[in-house]
Amino acid sequence: MKISGFTFVRNATKYYFPIKESILSILPIVDEFVIALGECDPDDRTEADILSINSDKIRIYKRKWDEDLFKMGAIYSHETNFALSQCTGDWCFYIQADEVVHEKYHSIIKNACFKYHSNQKVDGFLFHYRHFWGDYNHIVDGFHGWYSKEIRIIRNNSSIQSVGDAQSFRKTNGEKLSVIDIPAYIYHYGWVRPPRLMRGKKKEQESQYWGKDAAEAMFNEKPLEFDYGALGRIPVFKETHPALMNDWIANHHWTDELNQDKKFVEPDRGLYKHEKLKYRILTFIEKNSFRGKRLFDYQNWNVIGKEKSI
Repeated sequence: MKISGFTFVRNATKYYFPIKESILSILPIVDEFVIALGECDPDDRTEADILSINSDKIRIYKRKWDEDLFKMGAIYSHETNFALSQCTGDWCFYIQADEVVHEKYHSIIKNACFKYHSNQKVDGFLFHYRHFWGDYNHIVDGFHGWYSKEIRIIRNNSSIQSVGDAQSFRKTNGEKLSVIDIPAYIYHYGWVRPPRLMRGKKKEQESQYWGKDAAEAMFNEKPLEFDYGALGRIPVFKETHPALMNDWIANHHWTDELNQDKKFVEPDRGLYKHEKLKYRILTFIEKNSFRGKRLFDYQNWNVIGKEKSI
């Protein structure tokens, strides 16, 4: 049995993505790691960071992004599918540049791949998520409106592809994948950046959804720093992060730029889902009446089995 890792990335260091840690977090359990590396800006050092890993498992394919695909994030699935097409493993482990796997889940993940290797009914594996917000101490994964699970390992099969903006996978005929829910988490750090860099990343992302001109107009009137809102309303994370993130956590330097209170400094800035009253009510109901079971949760898959918790 062979496992491939794969991802796409561009301008990771410029926008504060832990790309090196992301790759390293699954490198011990994959036999190869395929990277579709988009053409980066002159002030970015993503390629150098990846090369510093110095692993013969890594294969880099340099890519020029097609700006005609800067519509609803279609460029992301396009580049993801290119990387997937270069994988030679039986299983393909997809990890985005802002996602890291805790080392404590390595054996669970590899054991699942072995266990279901010959079971052709299984298209892939479903992971749980931890979403961090503003810094490494606040977590929003328990809030309604944030996806709680996603497919991150798929069988290497030409009928399976990345869809939409590359959040998930489906079969080429549109069918959902049949997956096993495994007790392993992806740690998502996509909303943990210095406020000015977070604004820059959001602007860059919007350009890949709506085009560069639209993104420029959208951000003309926005503050120069992203407002994470009132962190005092968000639960504190009390567990451990992946060991690979220790240096990033130690170098966290924007605490003074965050609002640790329960009151919004800019109440009219517009609310994110976890801040809106209706989602907060739904979250309260889910946690107190349904033992955390999500109501109307996003599900882009069919669960056909579940591995036991740790």
